[in-house]
Amino acid sequence: MTYPDTFYTDPTSEARKWVDAHPSDSRASSLRTQIADQPAARWVGDWTSDVGGNVSSYVASAAAAGRTPILVAYNIPHRDCAAGQSAGGAASAAAYRNWISAFAAGVGARPAVVVLEPDALAHLTDSRCDAFRTERLELLNYAAQQFKDKSPTTKVFLDIGHGGWLTPETSVQWLKLGGIQNVRGFALNVSNFQTTAQESAHGKAIVDLLASAGFAGKTFVIDTSRNGNGPAGDGIWCNPAGRRLGTASTLSAAGAGPEMTLWIKSPGQSDGQCGTSGQAAGVFDPELAIKLVNGN
Repeated sequence: MTYPDTFYTDPTSEARKWVDAHPSDSRASSLRTQIADQPAARWVGDWTSDVGGNVSSYVASAAAAGRTPILVAYNIPHRDCAAGQSAGGAASAAAYRNWISAFAAGVGARPAVVVLEPDALAHLTDSRCDAFRTERLELLNYAAQQFKDKSPTTKVFLDIGHGGWLTPETSVQWLKLGGIQNVRGFALNVSNFQTTAQESAHGKAIVDLLASAGFAGKTFVIDTSRNGNGPAGDGIWCNPAGRRLGTASTLSAAGAGPEMTLWIKSPGQSDGQCGTSGQAAGVFDPELAIKLVNGN
């Protein structure tokens, strides 16, 4: 299947809703052109009603516009093992199987890019996730198989944190356990701030190690939504000050490193009630967004 080489812009994103509702705000014009009008991922999770219908409708709209949609599946049970800013997820393993099966069926045979469960694998390096390890690996493998069976042309990328979190060797260890054999590749830097150059080198190292382990031909994508100024000091990840928008979603030249650089995190949506935002995780904060535009 031939994929459109441009990505779909969500017409109902939280950024779009905000600028449409606040046309006279001094920030609205910049936020419209710099964020709301840019292609970014739609996150689908436990807040999404009728996941199959919702995904199907979104993918159909993208196809009608001649664009490729970017979707994030974010509903793994015990999502944040430490019950932190990203707590939530499906109520049970059985509920997740039904949910991800409906998600994959909703995409069907149409073009789409799917990032599978940000942080789910990388969190397994934390002892607080020990109780969920076996179940989580089973569910990630199940999810990968569902996409392979029900939407075999979907470009699925299994999330594996970033180079400031895991080494290439550790990343490969968990990707092999998490179902990398049944997906196109892996995603890096989701909701983080590592530079594209740093993550490109990290991704290439993972690709080489995967090939040596018998998983040749894997590719990767990098989240560039907020990495324009690189990471904050001391590993600060929750709404750090001084960050900036990165390169807009685009396909990379053949052999140039990542297959795609994508806005996976929605710029302006808070990481939680921390850092430079008092908004809950996932809530659009116009002040946080304009700081990403201005880089302050």
